[in-house]
Amino acid sequence: MKKVGILGGTFDPPHYGHLLIAEEVYQALKLDEVWFIPSYEPPHKEKATSTVEKRLAMLEVAIDNNEHFSINKIEVNRSVKSYTINTIYQLNEQHPDMEFYFIIGADMVEYLPHWYRIDELMQLVKFVGVKRPDYTLKTNYPIIEVEVPALEISSTEIRQRLQQGKSIRYLVPDGVLAVIKENQLYG
Repeated sequence: MKKVGILGGTFDPPHYGHLLIAEEVYQALKLDEVWFIPSYEPPHKEKATSTVEKRLAMLEVAIDNNEHFSINKIEVNRSVKSYTINTIYQLNEQHPDMEFYFIIGADMVEYLPHWYRIDELMQLVKFVGVKRPDYTLKTNYPIIEVEVPALEISSTEIRQRLQQGKSIRYLVPDGVLAVIKENQLYG
């Protein structure tokens, strides 16, 4: 079976933290590839600041030089709020020859008990909890832990920096920065 990592998110904007997490899990679990699955509308937070088209454009340039990264538009194509369980059911149906590894950060590990149909979801996909040095992943759910070098970057912080007129150089790939500037996003 082909082993595929899934990194979901709003990617508003995508940044080096996302890329580092995907690469580290790819290496640690010897995955065949990692799919970035941008949400159309995230179920657990407010709507994205940028349009889905702009977020896809940023994500495309962010991953364009990594041959084992790709974008899967399964949630974008639904054009509604998506829950992970629906996505995993659909992926398992479309790709019975693949084993999926759903990558989540330490904050989401703690939130797992609140996920929609989590017990059922645990039977359908392997969860990978991204662990940072000196951070313990505490949960009663079975997760695979992967330690990732500390790189404290968030999309929220990037948007705030841009609103304050601060630089985001070295927080996002140059291509993402170019899309942000060209479309005057977040300012």
